[in-house]
Amino acid sequence: MRLTLLLPGLAALVALLFWVSLLVGPAGFGLGESLRALISGEGEAVTLVMREIRLPRAILAVMVGVSLGLSGAALQGFLRNPLAEPGLIGISSSAALGAVIALQTGFATAFALALPVSALTGALVSVLLLLLLAGPRGGSLTLILAGIAISALAAAFLSLVLNLSPNPFAVSETVFWMLGSLADRSFDHVAIALPLMAVGWLLLFSTARGLDALTLGQDAAETMGIHLGRLRLRLVAGVAASVGAATAVAGAIGFVGLVVPHILRPFVGGRPGALLPASLLGGTAMVLAADIAVRLILPDRDLKLGVLMAIVGAPLFLHLIYKTRRAMA
Repeated sequence: MRLTLLLPGLAALVALLFWVSLLVGPAGFGLGESLRALISGEGEAVTLVMREIRLPRAILAVMVGVSLGLSGAALQGFLRNPLAEPGLIGISSSAALGAVIALQTGFATAFALALPVSALTGALVSVLLLLLLAGPRGGSLTLILAGIAISALAAAFLSLVLNLSPNPFAVSETVFWMLGSLADRSFDHVAIALPLMAVGWLLLFSTARGLDALTLGQDAAETMGIHLGRLRLRLVAGVAASVGAATAVAGAIGFVGLVVPHILRPFVGGRPGALLPASLLGGTAMVLAADIAVRLILPDRDLKLGVLMAIVGAPLFLHLIYKTRRAMA
C-alpha cells in the first residue's frame, strides 16, 4: 500500500519541481510570459531563454537525478551494503579524470562536446579495468576492492595532473568543473548523454528480480535461476553508462545515490527491486530541488550544484546514521 502511494506522490513532486525549474532564473520573466514563450515561441528573447537555456537544464537535472538515484539503489541492493554509492566502483572518479585531462591538454577546446566525450572515455576505461580486476567469478567484496583501487588511482592521477599543470587558468576551470553544475548546458549535452543513460537505466531495471533474490543470499539466488556473473555485468555496465554520462555532462555530484535510497527504503519494505523506481523518482526530485536552490541562493556568485548537494547531503546522511544506530540499540 505504501508503494502505491509513494510512487505517484514522488512523480507529482518531480512534475512540480520540473515546472518550477523552468520558471526560476535571473532573467525575472513573469509566469505567463515564460509559459507563452515555451509553448508558442512568443517573444524572441524569452523564447531563447526558455527553450535553449532553462529547458535543457531542467531535462538534464531529471536525467542526472534518475541516473544517480537508480544507480545508488541498484548498487546497495547488489552489494547488500547501505553505504554503497556510484562513486564506490570508481566510475565517477575516472570520468572526472578523463574530463580533467581534456581540459589540461586543451582537447576540450577542439570541439563543443570534447569534454563530455573525454569523460565518457574515462568511464569506459574504468569499467574495463574494473571487470579485469574483479574477474569473471569475483564476488561483491572483490568488486568493492577493485572499485576502491580504481577510484584511488583515478584520484591520484587527477591530483598529479593538477599539480603539474603549467596553466593556472586551466586549473581554475578544472576545479570549477569538478564541483558539479548544470548551468550553461544545451541540448547538445542532452543528446550525447541521453542514449547512454537510457541503456544504463534499462540494464539497471533488468537487475530487479536478481536483487530481490539476493536478499536471501547468493546460494538461494542461484537456486532460483539467477546467474550472479551476468547480474554483476549488467549492474556494472548500467552504472557505468548512467553515472559516466551524468558525470560527463554535469561534473561530480555526490550524495544523491547514497542518501535517496536510505530515505526511501523504509517505504518499500526493504525490497531492492521496489526501491529502484522509488529511488529513480527520489533522485530526480533531489537534483531538481537542488538546482532550483542554487539559482535562488547567492544567484550572483554561481553556487555550484555539487557543493550544495554535499552541504545538504552530508548532514542528512549523518542524521540517517544516527537514526539507524538508535533503532539498533
